Amino acid sequence: MDRALSTWRQGDCVHGPQWFVFRVSPSSGLSDAARAAVAAGADLVEEEVPGFVVVTQTCDVVRTCAARPYVEVSPLIEVPNDFLNEVKRGRRPAFAFIPALEPHRLVADLDRAMTVEKSVVAAWNRVPGWTTDPEIRALAAALARKRVRFAFPDDFVHFVRPLQDRLTGRHGRDSPEGRALRSLREIRVGASPSWDDARTNVMFYFIRTGEPDEFTQDQWVRFLETWLGLIPADGRFGEVEGLVTTLEGLTAADYVASDPLDLDHLSA
Repeated sequence: MDRALSTWRQGDCVHGPQWFVFRVSPSSGLSDAARAAVAAGADLVEEEVPGFVVVTQTCDVVRTCAARPYVEVSPLIEVPNDFLNEVKRGRRPAFAFIPALEPHRLVADLDRAMTVEKSVVAAWNRVPGWTTDPEIRALAAALARKRVRFAFPDDFVHFVRPLQDRLTGRHGRDSPEGRALRSLREIRVGASPSWDDARTNVMFYFIRTGEPDEFTQDQWVRFLETWLGLIPADGRFGEVEGLVTTLEGLTAADYVASDPLDLDHLSA
């Protein structure tokens, strides 16, 4: 069995009908599947999913079954193309992009996880989830982001909501602004002196992929002015500034001093 597991890696998948199992409270099922189980007098739910992705680190997957008998997996779900592209760009921290399953529009649902013994995984037909170093780095970053996402202050969550709503609403549109948003690698935000100060300045970084796009520098400036115009200085948030740039144009210090702004939600 150890030999069968030796080729499995974090991000590898089983593709095809599987069953995701989770426990529910007999007194209050929250999902449709849970309510159906409760009505039947059960406290465990088995829900069919189109496959699983391994989220356990590779070093633990390939260790002996005696030393590490368990593997953690997350279910795959099918999503629309626009949503798939948002996951691919890291804009949906509750999900992870699996390169090999892109043609099937399947992504990992990181809100759900299940522990199985390695003997279960050994019986699966392995589908390599990725093929290049950048792909596994992106997957590892998605898994880490799910667990260690920065919790922005409550007042900032309220302050930035108009911008977040605008970006979410325009991202999928076939318009200049929609295409501009889709050409961004990520959006980051930092605070100076810090988020805890009574008066703080906010800096947004709209980071382009670095690939050629259809927009001139003047057009990017106009987009930036529109976006920042939705969140004028207010309350303890003094100056609100922004920059459209690339990773090459951003200093390492600015990158590590900022945090990603997600489309899903802002944690407070």
